[in-house]
Amino acid sequence: MARKVLVLGEVRDGSLRNVSFEAVSAAKTMAEGGDVIGLLIGESVASLAPQLIQYGADRVITVEDAKLKSYTSDGYAQAVLAAVEAEQPEGLVMGHTALGKDLSPRIAAKLGAGLISDVTALEVAGGNVVFTRPIYSGKAFEKKIITAGLLLATVRPNNIAPLALDESRTGETKSLAVTIKDLRTTIKEVVRKAAEGVDLSEAKVVIAGGRGVKSAEGFKPLQELAKVLGGAVGASRGACDADYCDYSLQIGQTGKVVTPDLYIACGISGAIQHLAGMSNSKVIVAINKDPEANIFKVADYGIVGDLFEVVPLLTEEFKKLTVRS
Repeated sequence: MARKVLVLGEVRDGSLRNVSFEAVSAAKTMAEGGDVIGLLIGESVASLAPQLIQYGADRVITVEDAKLKSYTSDGYAQAVLAAVEAEQPEGLVMGHTALGKDLSPRIAAKLGAGLISDVTALEVAGGNVVFTRPIYSGKAFEKKIITAGLLLATVRPNNIAPLALDESRTGETKSLAVTIKDLRTTIKEVVRKAAEGVDLSEAKVVIAGGRGVKSAEGFKPLQELAKVLGGAVGASRGACDADYCDYSLQIGQTGKVVTPDLYIACGISGAIQHLAGMSNSKVIVAINKDPEANIFKVADYGIVGDLFEVVPLLTEEFKKLTVRS
């Protein structure tokens, strides 16, 4: 059953986030050979349209307005709803990011549609799109279908592989005129606390520190290792509560959920709340002085030792590998 599926491309600092391409891939599966339409919203976003097409979108719609320079749920909802009305799609996909988690319930409520959030996999079976999502803090997974109405879903970053980039692909880019009005929120300034560099939620490699780092200074060896591996630095809630780092780095049930290819836990005991945010990582390496630490139960590889000795050694070895390659 061919479907028309709309995909919201998420723009940050003038670039498309990687989850946008993962959402296009999910939409391709949902469409079953039908039309996949990218949707770009912002002040000046038309130049990003070719990239969405090269990653699999058939065509792109842009909604541009100075009032959409920064995200607000009011403004973006008006733009998305206008695109849905214009295209009448059977499906709508966006990333399960801070933006997607805020916007998708609003769209679902406005359209009277069901919403399946935090999708980690999907397939088509018996004419239905079957979505897989984690429950009980990642301890189990459930499969869900939407039996009627719009197929509205958000996809977890780093779980659905994007399609291969094809720079030869071309498609139509069309501007949709939408009058953005009655905004209840105006963004005057955006102050970022998050660390510079790789986005934690989309990083392929995450180096995370817990109370075992002992201080803000203790994160420096982790930052150096992350730099060598092209990864991001994260933290347990314990490290954040102790003021070793900002809460923007927190991973866990009340922080970010990450699913990198490699997760290195340094001085993290492995509380269940933290495991909920990282247990689905593809390879987990734990470094801890306590051989009985709970983190070793979920780790693929464990190193019993002082992180201040082990991490610098790992950094030096990875530097050697980088030089050889």
